[in-house]
Amino acid sequence: MNDAVKPAQSWKVTLPCTRAEAEALDGEIAAFALMDRPPVLMTSETAEDENIWQLDAYFEGKPSAAAVKLLKSLVPSAAGSKPVIEPLPDEDWVTLSQQGLEPVTAGRFHVRNIATDPELPGHVNLLIEAGRAFGTGQHETTAGCLAMLDRMRRVGMRFNNVADIGTGTGLLAFAALHLWPRSYAIASDIDPVAVEISAENARDNAIALGDGRGRLALVTAAGADHSAIVGRAPYDLLIANILAGPLIELAPSLSALVEDGGTIVLAGLLNEQADAVIAAYRAQGMRLAERSDRGDWPTLRLRKRPSIGWKRPKRINSAARGEAPGFGSI
Repeated sequence: MNDAVKPAQSWKVTLPCTRAEAEALDGEIAAFALMDRPPVLMTSETAEDENIWQLDAYFEGKPSAAAVKLLKSLVPSAAGSKPVIEPLPDEDWVTLSQQGLEPVTAGRFHVRNIATDPELPGHVNLLIEAGRAFGTGQHETTAGCLAMLDRMRRVGMRFNNVADIGTGTGLLAFAALHLWPRSYAIASDIDPVAVEISAENARDNAIALGDGRGRLALVTAAGADHSAIVGRAPYDLLIANILAGPLIELAPSLSALVEDGGTIVLAGLLNEQADAVIAAYRAQGMRLAERSDRGDWPTLRLRKRPSIGWKRPKRINSAARGEAPGFGSI
């Protein structure tokens, strides 16, 4: 975010809650997932001896009355409490919401958000410090993708040309390069700040940037709308961890980027949205090969039927950009 953005554009809503309510929330909530810019929800214990907890919801933009009402419905014990609604002092609300997160282990990957946290022996340790982009590994969709990629490698799948569309912090692209270190790889995000953060995270995790084998190319792009993404196609592995709406909208262009027999890993959708997403990709010659659910969030692995073949995707029009604000990646 540049300096021209006013601090009041990021807001926090605070409500008291019980420990049981905090445990039930468990991070981001499906009820908010359909919003263009869903908040990040964090719970913390404010008085250990008295078992007093609170819910903090971080919004990009001033929350609407409907959003606050929905938030209150998640913590019934706060029915008689007035929420504290305040603008943050700067736009770095994602950093604030992610501070203090516990490390996450998914498959062979151990993702830390704080540099001082110890590494986990016998795992691929990645450091994704709290920052201005989504994708620290905390959300079920990101962890689900990490576990899916790890499982694919364990059963012997090999890939030479990888794309991560809507990369966020770069985490999934980094994981793919660890699993298939001789592959070509490109990662994109619609948010230029996310691309900057991905480059910083790449350096922190010894991921080489560039265009050759074992290196990661980074570009700012809406969906697949970039000459570098199209020029590197066809891909044998494409990853997209965004939202159901953009995934459905992008089905033709993403499927066209994948070679015969190639694989697409999709996440960012809810259980009740999975059938619509699968149908959109089935219409483009993809078939569901595997589904893995983590709570309300499925991760889908699809494979391209050989009869379809690859064709250069059309440029995405301005009215259908496939944006995923708030997740873009997760």
